[in-house]
Amino acid sequence: MKFYNRQHGFYCGIDLHANSMHVCVVDHQGNKHLHRNFDTKKPEKFLIALQPFEKHDLIIGCESTFNWYWLADLCHQQNLAFLLGHALYLKAIHGGKTKSDRIDSEKLAMLLRGGNFPTSYVYPKDMRGTRDLLRRRAMIVRRRSATIVHVQMVNHQQNLPAFKKSISYKTNRVGIADRFEEDSVQRMVTLDVDLIDFYDEQIKRLDLYLEQHAKIDDADTFYRLMSIPGVGRILAMTMLYEIHNIRRFAKVGDFLSYARLVKGTNSSAGKQYKPTGSKIGNPHLKWAFSEAITLLKRESPDAKAFAERIEKQHNKARANTLLAVKLGRAVYWMLTRKTAFDSSIFAK
Repeated sequence: MKFYNRQHGFYCGIDLHANSMHVCVVDHQGNKHLHRNFDTKKPEKFLIALQPFEKHDLIIGCESTFNWYWLADLCHQQNLAFLLGHALYLKAIHGGKTKSDRIDSEKLAMLLRGGNFPTSYVYPKDMRGTRDLLRRRAMIVRRRSATIVHVQMVNHQQNLPAFKKSISYKTNRVGIADRFEEDSVQRMVTLDVDLIDFYDEQIKRLDLYLEQHAKIDDADTFYRLMSIPGVGRILAMTMLYEIHNIRRFAKVGDFLSYARLVKGTNSSAGKQYKPTGSKIGNPHLKWAFSEAITLLKRESPDAKAFAERIEKQHNKARANTLLAVKLGRAVYWMLTRKTAFDSSIFAK
């Protein structure tokens, strides 16, 4: 957990919602100077209210909600210092018996003042849209997979022989609705097949668009990540856009924690308990590394030998975990030192 502990003249806490935001401004002594509600559709009133505090070193803090983008961009345009609070950590810190927008905004301001404001990364605007589009692509791929599974389920419901070839490929889906007798079932399978074809076309267009933007945004990092055996365009783009700037991680351990590759610790009075915090971090990076190690073992003899050695001592799950950590370390140093993947160093 990283806390922002720099001292300022004024601290502004914002409890942000879709149509409103409650704003609280306190000074270094904890005195309230502004505490009121604003309409998010009229941000000019919010900026006018902050003008008396701007020249006295103002810092603005907001919880990481679904709609923080516009507020971060507005503060950047107005040269206002902006911090994004980690939603999960904030919930644990300032939870209380009574909760309201007015109370929450004051608590955020006081956390800023006291140096207890847990920060999250403010992703820059120029690459944020492409990152979100890449995440949207992952959701579309899952929907496509679910539709394929539904066709297979219908086939089992009718107690028909399994498909001879994988229906993931378009040529193998031709005429599969004809094997069902009922008109309604045929129509349902035809609908599923049409949806799969539609998803295929959209994913193909998205892949081309995303690859073009990755080469524009950071071609050097894109090709450096693709030098890892088994890592293709999608995994490389996922790592590129989810990491963005490797320099924001002071230590390799910080990066491994962010990528959900290491577990937290839970100890009290000298006793160790079940680790916590497994859901804290970036789930998209966790998915990318989980996919990458499977392909890495297939393409790299050194990685395969490492995994087999661990499997003999423990089990396959433990081997995959340690291999993912090893790959995470390699990615961190590759991007920090601006080098390509080196199998000889990875094998050490």
